Order: sequence, then structure tokens, then C-alpha cells
Amino acid sequence: ISEVALELDVPQHVLRFWETRFTQIRPLKRGGGRRYYRPEDVALLRLIRELLYNEGYTIKGVQKLMRDGALKQRLAQIESEVVAAAASAPPSIDALPAARVDDEALRGRLRALLTELEELRERLRAVLA
Repeated sequence: ISEVALELDVPQHVLRFWETRFTQIRPLKRGGGRRYYRPEDVALLRLIRELLYNEGYTIKGVQKLMRDGALKQRLAQIESEVVAAAASAPPSIDALPAARVDDEALRGRLRALLTELEELRERLRAVLA
């Protein structure tokens, strides 16, 4: 909820309030009551925010638009924009091709790090003794 609140520039308590007023908002709730918003939830919240804050609708007005089905086209447009943005995002590190690593050089570097860590451990033991 904190990430979505930041993204939409609204306080977390407003998102919780909107959940009580708009039954279409159904985040997944995990252990400890943590909310996890799916992309379609975020798109709907973004649309609700736009209507309330920028277009001057009241909560009852937005509820009526939802009941009448007038928001389906706008919501579909927002969802397609979200998908397009995700598609144009840089690939994750896992998607990049693996670099070839010289195994012997890597082993040497790891040995040096291990030696350094062992020396630090011995210094700590001496200081604590």
C-alpha cells in the first residue's frame, strides 16, 4: 500500500477509505493484513484519483459512473498504457545474457576475499578478548 500511495500521491488511509467505497478495488491481503495491489487495481485507483482530484467528481458521482459502466473504456485505456510502459521498461538483470567468467580468476578473487575475511575475524577476536 505504501508504494501505491507514493505512486498515486495520496495518503495510505485514503486508499483504505476508497476500498470501503468502491467494491471493485480488491487488493490481495497477505499475512498481517498487508495489501498487495495488482496492476488492474492500481489502474482503477489511478482512474478514481483522476476523477476525484482533477475532474471534480464526488465519490457518489464516481460510484454512479462505475455502476453505469461508463468507466470501462477509460479503464481499458489506462491498463493498456500500463502494459505499454512495462513493455518499454529495461529488461531485468535476469533477462540479460550471462557474461563469461574466467573460473580461475574468479577462484583467485574469492580466495583473496576469504583470506581478508579470516584476517578481519581474527582481529575482531583479539579486540574482543
